[in-house]
Amino acid sequence: MTLIQFEYIIAVDNYRHFGKAAESCFVTQPTLSMQIQKLEDQLGVLIFDRSKQPVAPTDLGKRIIEQARLALHESKKIQELVAEEKGEVAGEVRIGIIPTLSPYLLPLFINSFIENYPNVRIKVEELKTQEVVKKLNNSQLDIGVIVTPLNDPNLVTKPIFYEEFYGYVSHRSSLFNEKTLHVEALPANEIWLLNEGHCFRDQVLNLCHSYQDKDTQFKYESGSLEALKKIVDKNGGFTLLPELATLDFDKASKNKLRNFEDPKPVREVSLVMHKSYLKRKLVEALHKEILDAIPDYINIQKHGEVIKWK
Repeated sequence: MTLIQFEYIIAVDNYRHFGKAAESCFVTQPTLSMQIQKLEDQLGVLIFDRSKQPVAPTDLGKRIIEQARLALHESKKIQELVAEEKGEVAGEVRIGIIPTLSPYLLPLFINSFIENYPNVRIKVEELKTQEVVKKLNNSQLDIGVIVTPLNDPNLVTKPIFYEEFYGYVSHRSSLFNEKTLHVEALPANEIWLLNEGHCFRDQVLNLCHSYQDKDTQFKYESGSLEALKKIVDKNGGFTLLPELATLDFDKASKNKLRNFEDPKPVREVSLVMHKSYLKRKLVEALHKEILDAIPDYINIQKHGEVIKWK
């Protein structure tokens, strides 16, 4: 048994496809297939049921792959321990970030981080929260930038900042003449939402208790906050936006923003890692770069009521 073979079976389990797994490992499919076959022959068991499409691990194969993940992860700790002892901030880091943060937060800090830490290679994926959590647990990501708190005992969180929720209100909305918004007074029939799977949608629904899915002539849900903003501009109603999404607003857009009354709803944004992740100096560096990049009034101090995602 070799660590390379462990890497190959993990890749097949992740992609459920031998060709894609080989591509991710930068080897040919015959090479990957031959090494997996060699491991199966050595163990005297089938790790994958190749008759299924997509390919799937056998019951015993699932347990073998789980142990392979542990072994591969533990082997990487040796290099990480040495780098940590030397005080190095180097190597590759795979980051997953949610769509309601990615277009607003990444441009603020990523160039500075690259300049300050030239020995770090960064790979960023925009993913929904559940996908980030899954990939952190499967060692496919190193760090998540998501909304917390989480209920996963395998993951640890390091809060970065709290950001308020704002109402973005059409001039045709019943809320337009309000100076501040009251959670209990949000008209559920006017709200535009992100589609299912986005934690920000769940947070908004936690606020808008009276919302019910209605059979209307025009129903629209999007994966983009920018799309919801344009829908409000053209079709009326309102939507809710996180604070970072409002930083570049022009005068006309700012005129449609409304604060909430106290206690203001806020969300906690954190770095999330698997509890066995060892690159603490890299995490600290990333944490500092983000804090330095965001406006001073958006900081680690909680200044409202945290709205949890479901």
